[in-house]
Amino acid sequence: MDLVSLIIAWLVTSVSLFIISKLPTGVEIDSFQKALWSAVVFGLLNAFLRPILGFLAFPITFLTFGLFAIILNAIVFGLAAYLVQGFRLRWGFWSALIGAIALGIINSLIYQLLGAIG
Repeated sequence: MDLVSLIIAWLVTSVSLFIISKLPTGVEIDSFQKALWSAVVFGLLNAFLRPILGFLAFPITFLTFGLFAIILNAIVFGLAAYLVQGFRLRWGFWSALIGAIALGIINSLIYQLLGAIG
């Protein structure tokens, strides 16, 4: 991944997190600057912790036909919220689950929009 792609992914995730915080999902982010930091932490957790969790949870993920991967995404999302001050989950795990699903959907929509423009 080149530097431009990395910066685009960071900005898309930041915008997605900020949009999610404005929806009634239980995810609260104080400012766009906090969304930028949250995207950095989320990206680092996805890069370094998610593969380990995915490997350890592979049997459960296999047995649930991949649905447990959504729970892993919620765990990473919740951990990012725990680590970044100004990024809160009002309803705990449920906010993390809703936020992780919403992040995937909104990220996809933004990338589709960027693909249509570029």
